[in-house]
Amino acid sequence: MATVTPHPETHLDPRRWWALGALVASMLVLGFDMTILNVALPTMAGQLGASTGEQQWMADAYVVVFAALMLPAGLLGDRFGRRRMLMTGLGVFLAGSLVGALAGDVTWVVVARAVMGVGGALVMPLALSVLPSLFPPTERTKAVGIISAASALGMPLGPIIGGWLLDHFWWGSVFLINVPMAAIGIAACLFLLPETRDPASPKVDAVSTALTAAGLGALIYAIIEAPNRGWGDPLVLALIAGSVLLLAALVVRERRSVRPMLDMSLLAHRGFLLNAVAATLVMFVLSGLMFVLPQYLQAVLGNDALGTGVRMLPMMGGLMVAARAAQPVVERFGSRGVVSAGLVVLSFAAFLGSRTTVESGYGFTALWLSVAGLGFGFAVVPAMDGALATLPAARAGSGSGLLMTLRQVGGAIGIALLGSLLASAFRDRLDVTGLPEGAADTARESVVAAHLVGDRAGATDLVTSANSAYVHGMGLVLLVCGIASLVAALLAGAFLPNTESNTGSRDVTGSVKGKPAPEATPDVASAPADGRQ
Repeated sequence: MATVTPHPETHLDPRRWWALGALVASMLVLGFDMTILNVALPTMAGQLGASTGEQQWMADAYVVVFAALMLPAGLLGDRFGRRRMLMTGLGVFLAGSLVGALAGDVTWVVVARAVMGVGGALVMPLALSVLPSLFPPTERTKAVGIISAASALGMPLGPIIGGWLLDHFWWGSVFLINVPMAAIGIAACLFLLPETRDPASPKVDAVSTALTAAGLGALIYAIIEAPNRGWGDPLVLALIAGSVLLLAALVVRERRSVRPMLDMSLLAHRGFLLNAVAATLVMFVLSGLMFVLPQYLQAVLGNDALGTGVRMLPMMGGLMVAARAAQPVVERFGSRGVVSAGLVVLSFAAFLGSRTTVESGYGFTALWLSVAGLGFGFAVVPAMDGALATLPAARAGSGSGLLMTLRQVGGAIGIALLGSLLASAFRDRLDVTGLPEGAADTARESVVAAHLVGDRAGATDLVTSANSAYVHGMGLVLLVCGIASLVAALLAGAFLPNTESNTGSRDVTGSVKGKPAPEATPDVASAPADGRQ
């Protein structure tokens, strides 16, 4: 049985800030890997001959597995120990990175990314689920901001270090660099993080996990294949119908379960649902943007891999500034206003970016990237904190898993849908007049492939057309991102609960001002640092 404990600040774990350091090390690994592959994709596309669709799979294999396994990962942490599962996740992530470093073709890269997704699925929700048990409401927003900043810090390090590695070594080095970082994360968790668990949590449902993975996989596969086959293709339609049926079966099964893995009652909570939707839509926009941007910087503007990584810094800088400033701004204006304003800023940045032309140059790109980073940070930090604040401590793992699953589903669909929109627009605009049929088909696969064909054939007109077609497709993607952000801002402004700072809402006993303290809820049992119960 889970231990029943109140959550007064007088009984806080004195090691909680050291423990947060272990979580930061874990999140740095994931933040680093989130962007390093995006910078490497153009190089890998050229050396492996990967089409746009194959590049989407290299990115999405990680995200689909990540999303499918997030819920059971949260439950595993609740049941068997969050520190133990965190370390296991980092170990699996390390193993997947080794496979990626040794991969010789696209298929093995996709396999490696899928294995890394298994590890990431264990790390991400469990790093978040520890926060409610370690920190009271007065400190949780700050802790969420630090975790977000850690993830954000990994993002700029990824492109810069990854770019340097690509300029000096083979593309597999972008996987190999994860090995020492994951090892540091494992050591930090082992020595700094106390063990927490809830043995009374539901068991992992293998059928529900399979339905989640199959349903999401079919949906993503259909979206990625649609530009090549057409949206009316029988296979695409069958995959979409199959994904709908599988996900519907998942919902029905979970609703009938006495102790569901996918806790629908959390979605019935307005605060959790709307904050989760806001965070998911932000992830949709960010993932699509991060997929299209490196190819523009590298192929169209002609930067090398290191230069591409450095030129992505304005967005990461804006994100880190916003993550740090989010807490005092929420205290002043409330979370609803801050999330809505952040989404409006993100929408403005996307609309501004959609005006990019081949002649715009990097200065214009740096401007809208900085604005996008600010909007992302101000939208996602209070939204994540607002969702986590609604979770009972005993359901921290499963609730955080659900939250991160929704975010990763948004990211996977963002890469697949916006990547497919880019591929269709590029293929329609590219002028391949005078090229042999085989060379024309190769050129249509991606802007990198078109540059390679153009350079080999001495066809400068093809390179010019490829740049123009890619910028046109990127503009359409950013336009869709802007519309999605604006719709999300309107929904947040209309329906999101306007929670004020946690600092002002609770006293040291956990009571809301003017209301009696709530009854103690089943909390996470804290074990000694060695993990023994």
